[in-house]
Amino acid sequence: MITDPFKGDKFHDECGVFGVFGHDDAAALTALGLHALQHRGQEAAGMVSYDGNHFHSRRGLGHVADNFSSEEAIARLSGDLAIGHNRYSTAGETVERNIQPLFADFEFGGFAIGHNGNLTNAVTLRHELVKQGSLFQSTTDTEVIVHLIATSNYVTVTDRFIDALKKVEGAYSLVAMTQDTVIGVRDPLGVRPLVLGKLDSAFILASETCALDIIGADFIRDIEAGEMVVINKEGVSSLHPFPTRQKRSCIFEFVYFARPDSVSDGRSVYETRKRIGAELARESHIDADMVIPIPDSGVPGAIGYAQEAGVPFELGIIRNHYVGRTFIEPSDQIRHLGVKLKHNANRAHVEGKRVILVDDSIVRGITSVKIVEMMRHAGSKEVHMRIASPPTTNPCYYGVDTPETSELMAANMDIEAMRKEIGVDTLAFISIDGLYRAMGEERRNAESPQHCDACFSGEYPIALTDQEDGTHDAQLSFLTEVPGKR
Repeated sequence: MITDPFKGDKFHDECGVFGVFGHDDAAALTALGLHALQHRGQEAAGMVSYDGNHFHSRRGLGHVADNFSSEEAIARLSGDLAIGHNRYSTAGETVERNIQPLFADFEFGGFAIGHNGNLTNAVTLRHELVKQGSLFQSTTDTEVIVHLIATSNYVTVTDRFIDALKKVEGAYSLVAMTQDTVIGVRDPLGVRPLVLGKLDSAFILASETCALDIIGADFIRDIEAGEMVVINKEGVSSLHPFPTRQKRSCIFEFVYFARPDSVSDGRSVYETRKRIGAELARESHIDADMVIPIPDSGVPGAIGYAQEAGVPFELGIIRNHYVGRTFIEPSDQIRHLGVKLKHNANRAHVEGKRVILVDDSIVRGITSVKIVEMMRHAGSKEVHMRIASPPTTNPCYYGVDTPETSELMAANMDIEAMRKEIGVDTLAFISIDGLYRAMGEERRNAESPQHCDACFSGEYPIALTDQEDGTHDAQLSFLTEVPGKR
């Protein structure tokens, strides 16, 4: 049986997007950009380009390197326009028909689209479109947008795109492409990230700034919440077709999703995570001999914690970076050893010591239990755990692969029960106000939160139409995969 003992103990952001307008090496640049965004989706990668006469497409399961490493693969994606997409699947199988960018031929010509996010009324819209005669070729929510464009009564592709998006609910950052245009758009609350850059005379769209860095592009700015940028030979035009709303960018981007070397909404992700660790130390420090990150996502928070608390930062857990996402577990005995394939205690350093483990979050808690058992077995005198986010008590419906509420440890136990289950001497999470303070805001404004923090607060800023109508579960009767989470 092929399994992954670590999947499900972290939230997984659903996809990264990248686009290039006006560069002869558009496909090669897009492949590099997708490499930089590999952390946002590891199940599949795809790209569509246009050479002035024809669209070219390549989509495949696996990492970017599995699909776009050869000169031959890039050469077949000729043209100076290209968009790309990394995908992380959710429930159900990962199949080629669901790999993005999606492509369709309309009366106005070809159209390709890639999506990071989740449409919360996709199932409802899908039912309506099918009744009207639409024939779906995938089980992704993104295809709903394609059919809404096809059935729009507007003339221009931009107007049809806007018309389609006014009918959808949810979170999205989109890149799209026609024969002569690349389009980027961010949902009215700006939940998922999208940035604009420039390389020589070419314009770049990307989920994160780290994808601009890899190709040497200059960062211009974040795409604003509710903004559509249309890039063509005339340059970049900005449209704001949606009613203005309070921005609610995903706070978990700063906790875990984004790469530490990215800058999002004007904030360094790395420095923000260090500040979260420092705030965590101010709120819940306990005497100890060393602070140890649970690699790799716990590292910046642990650095900030150690600096604030005046306790040595040590690599008390060593990560094996050469373990794939899946491996074969032929027996229960081997299954119990699974965590050691990825993490191993630095015994010589932790034996007889009081240690504070810092991690970014606890989801199911399975890995936390095994990490603590490993530290005990290595001879740690005391094991304390500090978490650089509030307790995760609610699933995300805006483009993140999360377990159901029944599987979230913090939704079913109080902190003392969690402490006992994990096996630590003490357990503490940063408060939600503390998290906001670390973000540079005085505290969380309950009347008007500055970010989407529904996974901690249960306050969902965008309607969950499919959930409320009961169509979320009903969809499983006719789809092989839960549509939506990208």
